[in-house]
Amino acid sequence: MEQTSADGKVFVRKAASESRVLRRSRRDKWLYLLLLPGLLYFLVFKYVPMWGVALAFKNYQPFLGFWKSEWVGLENFRNFFQNPDFVKLMRNTLLLSFYNLLFFFPAPIVLALLLNEVRISLYKRAVQTLIYVPHFISMVIVASITYVFLTTEGGVVNVLLEQYTGVKINFLADPDWFRPLIILQTIWKECGWGTIIFLAALAGVDAEQYEAAIMDGANRWRQIWHITPPSIRSTIVILLILRMGDVLDNGFEQIYLMTNALNREVADVFDTYVYLMGITQGAFSYSTAVGLFKSVVGVILVFGSNYLARKFGQSGIY
Repeated sequence: MEQTSADGKVFVRKAASESRVLRRSRRDKWLYLLLLPGLLYFLVFKYVPMWGVALAFKNYQPFLGFWKSEWVGLENFRNFFQNPDFVKLMRNTLLLSFYNLLFFFPAPIVLALLLNEVRISLYKRAVQTLIYVPHFISMVIVASITYVFLTTEGGVVNVLLEQYTGVKINFLADPDWFRPLIILQTIWKECGWGTIIFLAALAGVDAEQYEAAIMDGANRWRQIWHITPPSIRSTIVILLILRMGDVLDNGFEQIYLMTNALNREVADVFDTYVYLMGITQGAFSYSTAVGLFKSVVGVILVFGSNYLARKFGQSGIY
């Protein structure tokens, strides 16, 4: 007898759905096998370590271990917010992030627009290769190159300055030069690599829009201004939203390599502070609390900027 009850229909639908899932799993088993290494990577290195954030709420003692260490709740966060260094760290971190957003974020967009206008294919590929290379250079090498060029003891720049002006500038020790150097290093190293996404977006712009603009009498600059940037606006917005998640993350290696005793007042940021407290002083719980604070602020900024983007009619990340 055919079952017609509501429960029976639900059961039949579930069984049919499960059957389809099994069929698709068997059909695409090799694709799932290819997906497995990526899933294992995120599971082992991204999700499992999340248990470590519990250290932020403990007074971790290595000889007691993770589970037996005393639970102190929000005490580490209170100590961090009441620390006199908090204001300095926040100011330095936000200023560097602001300068990165102001100068570095638009640089790959402008460079991609310029490359997109190059019509000689061989020349375009050669330029792209040259500007991609710095991305693969270690930050230690970048810092060493900076030292060789800017040191007062025989640095190329200071030799030229002394020759033409009679004075030397201690770029590496002057606090006023620290942030410009960091931004210039970042632009030189990552600007070319950042053009990849924008060039891919520009490749998808409909050529008919340019043809219509030519028919309307628009010159090349008008086409670039009114067609090209608006066509990749969604890509720019999405990358800007993702960038907001790194506002409190300036990167440890670059800042650490460029920091010295004379510029430390403007060079100390959250990333170097976590290293100082966690590795050199053994305050594991305290440094974990600082890192968790950075992560929470990053998540809030991503969700907030995504909400604002959708509020203004742009496509967000979800």
